[in-house]
Amino acid sequence: MQPEAPLAPPPAPAVRALSCPNCGGTVELRAAGHTVHVGCQYCGSILDTTDGLVKLVTQAHAAQVPPDIPLGRRGTLFGVEWEAIGYLQRSQDYYRWDEYLLFNPYHGYRWLVNARGGWSFGTMLTRVPIWQTFSSYTLGGAAYTRFFAGTATVDRVVGEFYWRVAVGETVKTGDWVRPGFMLSRETSDREESWTLNQWVPDRVMVRAFGVAPAGKVWPPLPHQPSPWGTWLSEGAMIGGMALVFLLALSIVLGGTRWITSQSLPVAVDGREQNATIGPIHLSGRYQRVQVRTTVPRLENGWVDLDYSLVDRRTQQVFAASGAAERYEGRDSDGPWTEGSRDSDVSIAAVPAGDYDLVVDYKGNRWSENGTFYPEGGWMEPTNAPQIVVEVGSGTLYGSNVFLAMLMAALPWIIGLLLHLRFEKARKGESDFRPKPSEGSDD
Repeated sequence: MQPEAPLAPPPAPAVRALSCPNCGGTVELRAAGHTVHVGCQYCGSILDTTDGLVKLVTQAHAAQVPPDIPLGRRGTLFGVEWEAIGYLQRSQDYYRWDEYLLFNPYHGYRWLVNARGGWSFGTMLTRVPIWQTFSSYTLGGAAYTRFFAGTATVDRVVGEFYWRVAVGETVKTGDWVRPGFMLSRETSDREESWTLNQWVPDRVMVRAFGVAPAGKVWPPLPHQPSPWGTWLSEGAMIGGMALVFLLALSIVLGGTRWITSQSLPVAVDGREQNATIGPIHLSGRYQRVQVRTTVPRLENGWVDLDYSLVDRRTQQVFAASGAAERYEGRDSDGPWTEGSRDSDVSIAAVPAGDYDLVVDYKGNRWSENGTFYPEGGWMEPTNAPQIVVEVGSGTLYGSNVFLAMLMAALPWIIGLLLHLRFEKARKGESDFRPKPSEGSDD
C-alpha cells in the first residue's frame, strides 16, 4: 500500500495586470472580481474596474512614496496568510496614520493599521456592539471606553479596494478602547461600519511582513496594553507567596527562647555596680541574643546599662548598651509620664558556645527642678530598688523580616509605578480625558 501523497497548498489567486490610463504604469489586481477601485502606485490616479474595463476616476501626478509594506507582500498573522492589496493614508487634524487592506481568498478582508509605529489588526464586524452609556459599548461581554471622536480624511490611495474610495473622502469616526483592543466606528452618508482592532506587537509585524522595527511607541496608542499589566498580576501572586513564606518563617524562627533570668539590687548611693550572669549555653550555629532589663519601681530616674557577652572558651566579647528611664510630673495640662521601665537590646550573629553576661549598671535619680539629689524617690532603701535581667536567643530580627518583605515587594512596587505612568500617558491622549482641576499645573 503506497503512502498518500501530501496535500498541496491551495493555489494563490491569479494576478491580473492592467495598464493605468493616466501614466501607462502596470497596475496589478490581486483580488480580481472583488475590487471596485484601485489606486495606481505610480501616479496616484484612481481607477474603476467594476465592468471589466479600466476607467480613470481621478487623475493625479503626485510623486508616490512607497508604503512600509509593499503591495503584494504576504505575511502570516493569527495563523492565516494575508496579502497586502491596498494602502490608505488618513488624517484627522494633525494626527496621521496608515491603513493596509489585506486579502485572503478563503478568509476575506482584514485591515492593518499603523499609527506612529504601533500596529493593529482590524476585523470588520457583522454585528453592532451593545450600547451601554455615552462613554461605553460592550462586545462579547467586554466593556470598551470612549477615547476618540472626529472626522477622518483620505489623503492617499494606492492599490485595490472593495468600495469606491477617493482622495478627500471623509467619514465621522469614534473609537472605544480596552487594553489590547479598540472598537472603531465609521459613519458616512451611505453606511455605518464597525471594526475591532487588535494590538499587534512590533516583533510580530517584523516577523510577519518584514517591516522595520519601530521601537518604543510613546505616548502609547489608545489600546496599547501596558507592558507591566500581566507582570503585575503574576508578580502579585509570586510576591504574595513570598510574603506568606516570610511570615511563616518569622513565626517559626522569629520567637525568642528565654534562657535565664536574674534580679540584681541597685545601690541607693548611685555607685556603679557589676554582676555576672551565666553560664549561658547557645546551641545554634549563629543566633540573635536578646537582653531585656526591667526596673520594677523606676520613677523620675534612669539606669545606665552596659552588657558584655563573653565566650568562656575564646574570651571573645560581644558588647551592647542600653538604658531604662521613666519620668513623671505635672504641668498646666495636667499629669504626664515619659519613658519606659524596660530596656531591650539585641546582639546579632552570636556563634554557638557557653557565655557569661557581664552587666555594668548604675541607678540615677532626677528631681522636679532638674537637679540631682542623693535621697528620696525610687532609690530609697525602703523601696529595695532592683533590676531584672532576662537573656534569650532567637534566629530572626523582626526588622530583618520587614526588610526581606520590602525587598520582595520592591520589584512589584516599581512595576506598579511604571504601569501607572504608562496608563497616565495613554489616557492623556484621549479626547475624553478628565479635565485637570483648577489650580493644577497640567
